[in-house]
Amino acid sequence: MGYIVNDFSKPSGATNPLHHIDTTPIECSLSELDTIQIKLVSSAPLESLWDFLVSEYHYLGHQKIIGKRLKYLAFSGERVVAALGWKSASLKLESRDCFIGWSKDQRDIYLKHIANNNRFIIFNWVRVPNLASYLLSLNIKVVSGDWEKRYGHKLFLLETFVDPTRFKGISYKASNWGLAGMTKGFTKHGIGYEYHGISKEVYVYVLEPDFRNVIDCQRIPYPRKPIRSRDKERLFQMMIQQADYDPKLIQWMDITDDTIKVLADELISFHNNFNSCFYRIEQHVLGQCYLKGLLSDIERKNIESIALRYFDANSNEVRSLQKFMTNYRWDEDLMLRKCQTMLADLIASGDGMITIDSSEIPKKGKESVGVARQYCGNIGKVENCQSGVFVGYTSLKGYGLIDRQLYMPEDWFNPEYEERREKCQVPEDLNFMTKIEIASELVKRVIGTGLFPAKWVGIDATFGVDSKFRDELDSLGLYYFASIRSDSLVWLSRPNIGIPAYSGKGRPAQKVQALKNEDAPVNVSKLAENTELEWKTVILAEGAKGPIIAKTCCLRVVEYRDGLPGKELWLFIRRDADGKTRYALSNAPHDISPDELKRASTMRWPIEQCFEDGKKHLGMDHYELRSWPGWNRHMTYVFIALLFLLQLRLKGLKKNSIADIASSTAFNSRCYK
Repeated sequence: MGYIVNDFSKPSGATNPLHHIDTTPIECSLSELDTIQIKLVSSAPLESLWDFLVSEYHYLGHQKIIGKRLKYLAFSGERVVAALGWKSASLKLESRDCFIGWSKDQRDIYLKHIANNNRFIIFNWVRVPNLASYLLSLNIKVVSGDWEKRYGHKLFLLETFVDPTRFKGISYKASNWGLAGMTKGFTKHGIGYEYHGISKEVYVYVLEPDFRNVIDCQRIPYPRKPIRSRDKERLFQMMIQQADYDPKLIQWMDITDDTIKVLADELISFHNNFNSCFYRIEQHVLGQCYLKGLLSDIERKNIESIALRYFDANSNEVRSLQKFMTNYRWDEDLMLRKCQTMLADLIASGDGMITIDSSEIPKKGKESVGVARQYCGNIGKVENCQSGVFVGYTSLKGYGLIDRQLYMPEDWFNPEYEERREKCQVPEDLNFMTKIEIASELVKRVIGTGLFPAKWVGIDATFGVDSKFRDELDSLGLYYFASIRSDSLVWLSRPNIGIPAYSGKGRPAQKVQALKNEDAPVNVSKLAENTELEWKTVILAEGAKGPIIAKTCCLRVVEYRDGLPGKELWLFIRRDADGKTRYALSNAPHDISPDELKRASTMRWPIEQCFEDGKKHLGMDHYELRSWPGWNRHMTYVFIALLFLLQLRLKGLKKNSIADIASSTAFNSRCYK
């Protein structure tokens, strides 16, 4: 299947053939390209290169093929530009069998005369229009002869499958392949077949025009069976019109027949942005249902409650919604990337801030993925819960959630948890990571998308107290605004005892115990009581209930790091109207304006507002899903529910204040066909 690779810089194993490959971009017309050669590499030294490239860059990867197979690499001059693979034909394929018209006994005899084109990649450093169909034509000219030479019989027919959710089959159509029909969504598994839910297009190419006379058969009509998808869409059209939106989510709108119609049209149009994430129309309908449920006034927004609200209690859709969130195969990672792209289009700005925070959800029992006794912020004590690390984004245009990862306690990687990990579908290659390590990876991932320009990173005290993590953010060229605990220690000036600043590469021999009393560090909460501090009363933002007023103080301090003086930083102290005092450290330059520090202080809290909105109104903590995919899919749908609300509000009120805009959450992969 034709595929252009999006990223050839992925990490590989110990041996990486890629460093032998010239990946300088090739951008020209087909006529300007160096002579193309198709080389058969099966059972040859270059076969390992084929395996590596296909494994690294084809979206299906590479598994060892049992049975007949041919592997080809395409070269332009000395440079590899593509890889193609062929294997034995599928045993049962209704649309192909109807196209041929053979009986079961005839198929048993003649199936060996068909080959399946199971891989086709054009690498992303190659940008040559019409190259795909040209390569297919070249390969078709030699594959029959190579197959006969190796396996002793000619090929009559070629077949391939095209996933219509990813590709359009243009290269095959241009090479005179014909569409025979669709698969039924099953794959060979052991001695039987397993349903994966992905119905693919079946294309065929006739090599021997007289093959039906050889077989003694005639083409028979392919049965176009009625599809229930239209019925399901009509069912959703009825469901989407229900006036059961949570009024607290859309308080700026009057709920009337007209606005319900507007909301229904907006929701359908919005969810259509994610069509390519699903492999079947039924999945798209179930996804719309789940989103509508999160936005509804259902008291407990779990799968059962949502399904019972919109479907007959005895219908298959109740169980289907459960499977949709746990077992059905669809691309939640693509959904997240699309969500990120849509959010970036709305609010990305050069003055933006990436925000990091964790959120815990109490859970009973021991079977839910990642559950353990650990500190639960929801209730302020150690309790049985799950904990996720989340990344948000804030700008003057709005804010939202953009990435997430469930924290897996270290015990979950012990041998006694192996069966539990398998039941929860935890990825086999997942390794233990601290929350700090997860946050670091997520920040780098967000920066890597290029979607969210950011000058600042805002982090809560869980991450802000870790000086090494703050150093890492500093090394990325970001200003951090890091909340710290009230018992954190600082110096008002660098202790004059000859102790050098902490460099992270070793600690001086002297310890803080050797400091004189006048050089001792001070607790930030005690420092805030100093009557000599210069406080300013400021309006931090315009909230829905009026201006948010606080007293703030900014001063330069030297951080206390493992008993030693560290870097010189800004200490920002904020005292709210309710008397609560907050503290933060920042690596912003010494000449930054107090107004910009004040603005940074207001840009971190929107991630907490996302959690509050998510848990109060969108069922963020209502799920009863035990698996790794279930947790990720639920959180992704919470993200897009927040995004939908933001999109609605921006269309309706067109306000700009980050304190007044509803929260929300988001890459379109580029494929050859």
